[in-house]
Amino acid sequence: MPQADARRLVEAMTLEEQVSLLSGADFWTTTALPHHGLPALKLTDGPNGARGSTWKDGPTTACFPVGIALAATWDIALVTAAGAALGREARLKGADVLLAPTINLQRTVYNGRNFECHSEDPWLASEMAVALVRGVQSEGVAATAKHFVGNESEHQRMTMSSQIPERALRELYLLPFERAVKEAGVRAVMTAYNRVDGEFMADHRRLLQQVLRDEWGFDGLVMTDWLAHHDTVASLLAGCDLEMPGPTRQRGAALIDAVRAGRVPAEAVAACAQRVVALAQRCGAMGRAALPAERADDLPAHRALIRRLGAAGAVLLKNEGGLLPLALQPGQTVALIGQAAVQPQIMGGGSATVNAHYRVAPQQALQAACPQVRFTHHVGAATHRFTPVYPGPMRLEFFAHADLSGPVLATQDSLNGEVMWLGSVPEGVQREGFHCRARLRYVAEASGPHVFSLISAGLSRACLNGEPVLDAWTGWQRGQTYFTFGCDEVRHQRHLQAGEAVDIELVYSSVTPCQAEMGTDMRALRLGVARTLGEAELDAAVQAARQADVAIVFAGLSAEWDNEGLDRPGLDLPHHQNALIARVAQANPRTVVVLQSGSPLLLPWLDAVPAVLQAWYPGQECGHAVADVLLGQAEPGGRLPQTWPARLADTVAFGQPAHYPGVDGRVHYAEGLFIGYRHHDARGLVPLFPFGHGLGYTDFAWEAVRVAAVAAVADLVAPACATGFEPLFRVEVDLRNTGQRPGGAVVQLYLAPLEDADPERPPQALAAFGRLDLPAGAQGTLALHLPARAFCVYDVARGAWVRRGGRHALRVGASSRDVRLQADLSLPPEPA
Repeated sequence: MPQADARRLVEAMTLEEQVSLLSGADFWTTTALPHHGLPALKLTDGPNGARGSTWKDGPTTACFPVGIALAATWDIALVTAAGAALGREARLKGADVLLAPTINLQRTVYNGRNFECHSEDPWLASEMAVALVRGVQSEGVAATAKHFVGNESEHQRMTMSSQIPERALRELYLLPFERAVKEAGVRAVMTAYNRVDGEFMADHRRLLQQVLRDEWGFDGLVMTDWLAHHDTVASLLAGCDLEMPGPTRQRGAALIDAVRAGRVPAEAVAACAQRVVALAQRCGAMGRAALPAERADDLPAHRALIRRLGAAGAVLLKNEGGLLPLALQPGQTVALIGQAAVQPQIMGGGSATVNAHYRVAPQQALQAACPQVRFTHHVGAATHRFTPVYPGPMRLEFFAHADLSGPVLATQDSLNGEVMWLGSVPEGVQREGFHCRARLRYVAEASGPHVFSLISAGLSRACLNGEPVLDAWTGWQRGQTYFTFGCDEVRHQRHLQAGEAVDIELVYSSVTPCQAEMGTDMRALRLGVARTLGEAELDAAVQAARQADVAIVFAGLSAEWDNEGLDRPGLDLPHHQNALIARVAQANPRTVVVLQSGSPLLLPWLDAVPAVLQAWYPGQECGHAVADVLLGQAEPGGRLPQTWPARLADTVAFGQPAHYPGVDGRVHYAEGLFIGYRHHDARGLVPLFPFGHGLGYTDFAWEAVRVAAVAAVADLVAPACATGFEPLFRVEVDLRNTGQRPGGAVVQLYLAPLEDADPERPPQALAAFGRLDLPAGAQGTLALHLPARAFCVYDVARGAWVRRGGRHALRVGASSRDVRLQADLSLPPEPA
């Protein structure tokens, strides 16, 4: 009965059946009621690919660029296409709901999930949100706007309270969610782990019911983030429909008892159940007999789209002397330096992780594109946060007892030294408490100091050649790994000779001292081992650069630094990468630096390097996308969605612990509206690279701007069009490609109030943008619209949006600091 009325269907259910719908059945599915024609719905992560139900080493899937890389395209049509492709990938994994997009703002530079978010600017972030939601849902898959709301850091995210001034909450942090609801019709919203103003978001009646549902008209499903449900009664009364994951922790019998005791109205339960049913109807799942099997189809169209997206989001930060694109000739030598040249960094960490179909390395792509050019490679310096994982394979033997006595119950093979259990263990093993052992051998490839390490969600220890040296067992405590359910890394260092073998015995137990407190079946084990890189590797890289025609240094971070559950410690490149780049640039004046990170970096060597490209984490086609841009097969289409500061001291909340990371369980958003470029503008700070910055391979003349009201003045002051997203002004910008090759310009419109003495209002704010691609020598006109909301502020006293009239400067630019054209416009004040 695909068109069954949700209310009628729920009315036919018993209370117990209704309650069963309000918690997951397991980690990834909802509860089915087959006799009512209601199937289980399957949910899957995530923002840059559909992983399916297996966290590690499951069926492969397409890996797309991360959120900040998509936003760096500033291309709504292209991001909509990415959303549609993600919807198709979700269908391949048998999923009805994609747990994406992540639309929180990049409030500070520290957030470990900045890579997953789109921008520091609410308008750019909301445009990306609308595009992705529309794309995903065009494939019949429900998108999930997350994490609602105030989740702008990972520090103590499970308990931290975000203290957000109401005006900043409305004008900044809620805007992407508001537009996802009102303009894209998003079908699901996920609550954040954190509290807002002291109340957990899953229980936040004002924001979930009054704002999300009553003010915005959201009629979709609200779910908790995984393990973010706290209060049986409060969450139901707030309108939180679905507790994830299952089986239930806070609902079930507890909710039935609450209804019978009169603490929860039966109508509230029925309303939540109706929204679960309605979601199944909207996804076309009603009457389905079983969940579709997961497929690992590697679609050529998605390969091509990911490659295009990677180049379109790549930001050319600097190109002195036109070094890029490279014009390599047969017989030339190019020195590739850095681990990322051969180990492509394609995604961030955490729930955004997928098992990609493949990973194209830059060296592989460059060599294929230039077969007559000689490419050498040297590592130069390390980039890891944790000791690199043991390269495997690893076989685990499971036992019933912690002392490993008795027969082997089961075995499990892993491709490397890391294994994760998320509610599933080998057959014959008790999920509630299990113990296992692995025996491995590591042979040193070169002489030098080596580091061995353990990280575990659970207890672990290891002996090297019979000597107990790694202890993550005694005094085990939760740390910052594995979504904060794992301990901090335990390390041991020893010197090994080339060819020397080390026998490793690794023991693990899933039983921890705080098992009940953890409240999750997540268990994990990670063995790391690597030789420490030093001066010899750096010298070898510099010598290779000196002998090459061109040197390309691949530097940056990885999924260990840009990761869910832990924030970044700062903006510096880790290990000796800065020294490496400086010395390579000194050895070869034709040095290109390709950066990969999910947020800004400090670049102390910038003046010495002629060309710098920020490639982000561009997905499985990483190498091809980077090679396309370096060789000029594609334009570097990206523009920065986040300001790059010149100093860490210039950033929001620097030196103010109460503002970040928080004190006594509260983090105060005391800067109000002044984040990102607004912060820099208001304080007269000069960024390293401004918001919206990005170079191309051609030049544009910005010739003229014209502004016209969309409606008559009388209509402009009418309450109906006072505060929404409807257009008030049409702006036309004329550009001419004056270069020798085709290219694109990103036109950015910033609105600056000229007659507003409001000290809380930023000096300027992005109000519209668009892309215009032109052949060499061609002229074109880009038409954009300024929405009513661009002229509005949120009046806290009135509890309403208020339009600010008067004169405004319309700044037309290539970045927030690069204004090419300007026009004045006036708007009548709002009627009293």
